[in-house]
Amino acid sequence: MSTNKSVARWASTIAFATFCSRLLGFVRDIVIARLFGIREIAQAFVVAFRIPNLFRDFVGEGAANASLVPVFSEYSLKQDKEEFWRLANVVLNLLLVVLSAIVLLGIIFSPLIIRLIAPGFIASPEKFLATVKLNRIIFPYLLLICLAAYSTGILNSLKHFSIPAFAPCLLNISIIICALAFGEGIVGLASGVLIGGILQLAIQIPVLYKKGFRLNPAAGFRHPEVKTIGRLMLPRIASSSIYQLNNFVDSIFGSLVWFVGEGGVAVLYFAYRLIQFPLGIFSNALSQALLPTFSTQSLEPDREGLKSTLAWALRAVSFVIVPAQAAFIFLAKPVVLVLFGGGRFDSTAVDLTASCLIFYSIGLSAYGANKILQSCFFGLKDTLTPAKISGLALGMNIALNCLLMFPLKIAGIALATSISGVVSFLVLFNILRRKIGDFRVAEVVFSFVRIALASLCMGLVAYLCFYKGHSLKLNNYLNLGLTVFLSLFSYAVFCLLLGVREMRELWQWVSHKK
Repeated sequence: MSTNKSVARWASTIAFATFCSRLLGFVRDIVIARLFGIREIAQAFVVAFRIPNLFRDFVGEGAANASLVPVFSEYSLKQDKEEFWRLANVVLNLLLVVLSAIVLLGIIFSPLIIRLIAPGFIASPEKFLATVKLNRIIFPYLLLICLAAYSTGILNSLKHFSIPAFAPCLLNISIIICALAFGEGIVGLASGVLIGGILQLAIQIPVLYKKGFRLNPAAGFRHPEVKTIGRLMLPRIASSSIYQLNNFVDSIFGSLVWFVGEGGVAVLYFAYRLIQFPLGIFSNALSQALLPTFSTQSLEPDREGLKSTLAWALRAVSFVIVPAQAAFIFLAKPVVLVLFGGGRFDSTAVDLTASCLIFYSIGLSAYGANKILQSCFFGLKDTLTPAKISGLALGMNIALNCLLMFPLKIAGIALATSISGVVSFLVLFNILRRKIGDFRVAEVVFSFVRIALASLCMGLVAYLCFYKGHSLKLNNYLNLGLTVFLSLFSYAVFCLLLGVREMRELWQWVSHKK
């Protein structure tokens, strides 16, 4: 239980930082939505920004979490600090070479890349050229953000989470300021991304220095543990690439204007950003905090600590993510209208985004649980299994996109993503149960059922409250705020009535903190 409390403390730090980042991200998206709507520049930015983010996940954040943290966590326990930092410098040297080559190639081959991932843009020369230009300006962000992710991986392995967790806030602040300063053009968005990347890296350097890091290019490129990191990293890169390819598949289908309508890429982006809010605040934060713990608990002979922590984490994710899922389904249009509506984001954009949000939300709890399951696999130094399951999800997503986009248009693409996410969760869950044995599965399932019932009741309350407020002609912002407050209160009441254990545990934890 003490381990769970430590993880909860680390996760709460990351969650608060992520909340700040996501809140700023919403402000960023509101600025972009109202300045550009779902038209040419917004679509160009979504596609151009997604490309360096793909490679960032290949060799940056995803690889750092899956390969660097387990190896460095274990290495810090067995070796002296001097050897630990020598390994860190070797990995840094290798990253610099690989990332510099990727950035150069990305800038040169930008036109080809855009043709591949947004074929629908070719029919509009202005949109295509704007996307290529943005992509070339933004691509150096890859080098900056991957080095920032490397720094985060090192600090997390040393169980330092706060500064790395707050670093992404700087990116959003930078984009907001630059977009407002430069107005309706690509210069503001591009410069905001690059400045934000510099700031995310810069804020972590003093902490690394304080922990003992000293830049040493003479460390070279060889170290015995590099092979271990590479062995863990390659399947994780495959897994990350498949995850990102899912997003690219959605972009490819979303760019086919003659099938799904104009603005599909931007609509999917804004809807997906909304469901990423609870995932980023809680699921991602918790999985990041859990990885060092899973890595050390996997070394125990009976792995009872790991099983206990895994069951607790899955219950915790359900307790937070399932009510968010219900809220998005019942309040999709009001949420989109209040957050993004206005300026060039017209009623058509609101309706399209709301429909995608509903279908994305169907898989929200599965996305959140997948983060925990994958973190457990990574802690066990098994990065291959998640990669295989991600491959299965990719194939399913492509097939379902082809099947569902005709009757449901752009919303069919969102539904396809949800279905593939749910199937991925079920497969990963069963594989992990066979791999480590029973991890209190019955307890997890019963907890989920109670939470789902409480969330359904809360969703009905939310729906009735908002539309009652609407009939009373309350201001939309005030109406949504009151609805959220009353919904949270009703969720707590329904949890108590249904005997949801996590509500009691939360109260005990908060009381202990006080």
